[in-house]
Amino acid sequence: MTQPDTSAPPAPPTRSAWQDALERLATDRLTVHAGGGAKAQQRQHDKNRLTARERIRQLLDDGTPFDELMTFAGWEMYQDVGGCPSGGTVTGIGQIQGRPWMIIANDATVKAGAFFPITAKKVIRAQTIALENHLPVVYLVDSAGVYLPMQDEIFPDQDDFGRVFYLNARMSARGIPQIAAIMGNCVAGGAYLPVMCDTLIMTEGSGLYLAGPALVKAAIGQVVDSEDLGGASMHASIAGTVDYKEPDDAAALRRIRALADLYAQGESAPFARRRKETLPAPERDLTDLVGFDGSKTYDVRDLITALVDGGEFHEFKAEYGETLVCGFARAGGFPVAFVANQRTVIKKKLKAGGEPGLRTRIEVGGVIYGDSADKAARFIMDANQAGVPLVFLSDVTGFMVGRDSEQEGIIRRGAKLVNAVSNTVVPKITIITGGSFGAGNYAMNGKAYAPRFLFAWPSAKYAVMSGNAAAKTLMDIQLAALKRAGTEPDDEDILRLYDEVKSKYDTELDPRYAAARLWVDEIIPPNDTRDRLIRALEACAQNPHQDEFRVGVFQV
Repeated sequence: MTQPDTSAPPAPPTRSAWQDALERLATDRLTVHAGGGAKAQQRQHDKNRLTARERIRQLLDDGTPFDELMTFAGWEMYQDVGGCPSGGTVTGIGQIQGRPWMIIANDATVKAGAFFPITAKKVIRAQTIALENHLPVVYLVDSAGVYLPMQDEIFPDQDDFGRVFYLNARMSARGIPQIAAIMGNCVAGGAYLPVMCDTLIMTEGSGLYLAGPALVKAAIGQVVDSEDLGGASMHASIAGTVDYKEPDDAAALRRIRALADLYAQGESAPFARRRKETLPAPERDLTDLVGFDGSKTYDVRDLITALVDGGEFHEFKAEYGETLVCGFARAGGFPVAFVANQRTVIKKKLKAGGEPGLRTRIEVGGVIYGDSADKAARFIMDANQAGVPLVFLSDVTGFMVGRDSEQEGIIRRGAKLVNAVSNTVVPKITIITGGSFGAGNYAMNGKAYAPRFLFAWPSAKYAVMSGNAAAKTLMDIQLAALKRAGTEPDDEDILRLYDEVKSKYDTELDPRYAAARLWVDEIIPPNDTRDRLIRALEACAQNPHQDEFRVGVFQV
């Protein structure tokens, strides 16, 4: 007789940190996509209107992706007033009639599409991407205007609400097409945005006015209904403001697609004229290559070859300045130039110092040394000379410190690299795969250095210094302050203080914290990187203009 199996069942496989992170990212993205929630979506449908994302899906070419940007804008911000998912607006790039367009759509399920401070900044960033890449723009307008309780944070500054209309005008002067469709409310200062576009479409039941009926009555005592004041029929037949009046959202979206199909196609960027047939990249799960927490060493060349056509990579000065890997390749048929942080431990050969032969030292991956800075600065100049877009793969701890590094001129050599990055005239795309700390963020083309696109993996950490180092530094500062005040903390107090500081800093290191404040354009799964990179290059290819490359005073 067969004996029953009394052995313990096999243990389930251990979940990886990557699995947890990617599942959380997907869950959080769904939360953001819900906007103001099911009830708010139903209210939109009850008005015979679509939600922002429903409108975008109908607008795009069938079967083509929508590369959403700044999905996590406003994440966990404005909690005291109910939050502002995705900044109350949806932005991204999608194909309309076979051409990439920037789409900016108010989400009326979030506070009736009102502009919070982060909303204005998100729209401005989307317009800036469109301006830099000569991307045509569609605005799907459905907004109650400025969120008045925060008007002082939205209205007056250089990069606040008024900048939206400034960029409207600048894009128009550059000949960049802009189409607006009013599909709900469009009031107060926000009314200027669609009217400054090339073409204005408006659906029946929508409203366009500088002041609504209640404000008109309060201001001048005039009683007027919404339709007579700013309805679609009035603007189409009396004011002449509207170019096309449509019965509903679906008709307006069809009109946009028909008009978009008529626009002339401009020249491509110089680098795009050298595009060749796309070759597949070697298949590799990038989460197997790159550890989630940064503790795993890996050869960044393996990451590069997994992103480029045919895995072919022409490395520049391969045996010099090895903590930065530089070289040329193709992605999606486009020529590209990579600058990437190496994450292996390197045994570096040094010049003889009064003793025969060569000495060696160990160099830590992720750290930029003087020779690495020299190499990368020179390579960036080569990429600009060749007119090839730069792609930065950032997993950087910072520049090397200490006596030897200072005596080798690390500040001077680092300044040279920052100069080259700052004055680059070819498109720059940054992908943060791990740490992005301190001045290393600057050298690796962080947000302050005007990347055309800046993507981050869920493993990205974005701060002045790493969590442990920052927590120790901040704790030392607070302990010194307590002692000056006459308090002598015991071990328990010190541990509690460290945990509090570390917890706060870890929260700020999370890429969602950065994405909420638009320090990165989008958080992407590692295995989507190649596709997103290629489509970003396709967007960059729409701008045929390239400035002359100059570096000014250049440290040597």
